[in-house]
Amino acid sequence: MVHTHPAHEIVTLDTGLGIDRSSRQVVLHVVSRRRPRELKQKFYELLASRLAGRCGLDPADLIVSITENDDEDWSFGHGRAQFLTGELT
Repeated sequence: MVHTHPAHEIVTLDTGLGIDRSSRQVVLHVVSRRRPRELKQKFYELLASRLAGRCGLDPADLIVSITENDDEDWSFGHGRAQFLTGELT
């Protein structure tokens, strides 16, 4: 899903890291199964690099948050947990 917001609706602080952001900020929320810490760090690096190369997004403007969940945390409709019922594998 993509949501765009007017600049006045977005407040992204540097959290004391000295990050200088532009008005082109992207906040990405990823929902994923549990992954090792090293794989997440590599994902952050690759994502920043590829978005910079392909979209011209300054890596300082990329904020990423990952929410981890498991098969039982999903229902794709009709009130069923399709991963658990075997409808999805």
